[in-house]
Amino acid sequence: MLGLYIHIPFCISKCNYCDFNSCKLDFDMKKRYLDDLEIEMKLYNDDIKKNNLENEITSIFIGGGTPSILSSSEIKRLFNSIKNNFNVKKEAEITMECNPGTLTKEKLITMKDVGVNRLSIGLQAVQDYHLKSIGRIHSYDEFEKNYKEAIDVGFNNINVDLMYALPNHKFEDWQESLKKIVKLNPSHISAYSLILEEGTKLYDMYENNEFEVIDEDTDINMYNYTINYLKENGYNQYEISNYSKSRFECEHNILYWKCEHYIGLGPGASGYIENYRYNNVESLDEYHNKLSENKKPISNLEKLSIEDKIQEKIFMGLRMNEGIKFDDFRKEFKIEFKEKYRKQMDDLKAKKLINESITGISLTQKGREISNSVFIEFIN
Repeated sequence: MLGLYIHIPFCISKCNYCDFNSCKLDFDMKKRYLDDLEIEMKLYNDDIKKNNLENEITSIFIGGGTPSILSSSEIKRLFNSIKNNFNVKKEAEITMECNPGTLTKEKLITMKDVGVNRLSIGLQAVQDYHLKSIGRIHSYDEFEKNYKEAIDVGFNNINVDLMYALPNHKFEDWQESLKKIVKLNPSHISAYSLILEEGTKLYDMYENNEFEVIDEDTDINMYNYTINYLKENGYNQYEISNYSKSRFECEHNILYWKCEHYIGLGPGASGYIENYRYNNVESLDEYHNKLSENKKPISNLEKLSIEDKIQEKIFMGLRMNEGIKFDDFRKEFKIEFKEKYRKQMDDLKAKKLINESITGISLTQKGREISNSVFIEFIN
């Protein structure tokens, strides 16, 4: 398996909670950026040919930023560049992130024409006052209009992003968000608890006592309600924050969680190829300057040790509901997981944080609520 992630860093404005690598839209910069992306694609295409690397792309994810900020002609250009440089599997899952306020029916038709077969629409909340408080540029009505246009165009695999534990978020607000979205019947829902990241506007507002964060018990109650409500309505939780109808799990994200290889393109993007994990420079100018010299815009390159790989496999594997399979560790690392981690497993089972079966281990619901604490036990 080989994934391809492409970062589109531009936004109309930065959301109050966002700490991703993004910047305000600049039309001249956007044109230059698409030129740079083509150069970066060619460098990886040359690498694949030169080193006889696995070359069939099984999933593509266009993320951001706001990928739907691209015009129809720019979307066509981006996908022409992809097809000219990479061998994309015929059945590949191809996802494009979209934000209401930048999405039109014309763009949706273009996405469908170039091969996008999965949309991920950022909504976050159904109440306009909450959308405004977190810096979203759209209303709920705009989202619903875009969603229905996507269905009309022929998209049948759509994820909706939602966020709970927002500033001044009531339990009833979250119930309303889930109820409204379930009624629309998307194939996939991602539901995340707000995390206040340093350097964001919301973090500064919190530091200035402009709002109080939701207490931990309410956060956990919202999480448990989400799992149960979505399950009752046909959505299977297959990862800590992701829920889908049958056979609509996100293949690209599963590729990450299973520690498969992927190429990351764009400023701030990361990738994992042939035992090396890398991160690109974040500055658009630095990104451009390196590619102008026909150099990959990498700021950090690290060869993973066996111990690094084992820890990543545990951390990522436990995120998924299916958990860790003992056979996978036996085949990949030549270790008996049960023997190496017997003490940790026994301690975590006693605290009812993991389940153990003949084939592997997985988090209990209690374990998912404090998953980071479980991960640390194995790393230590």
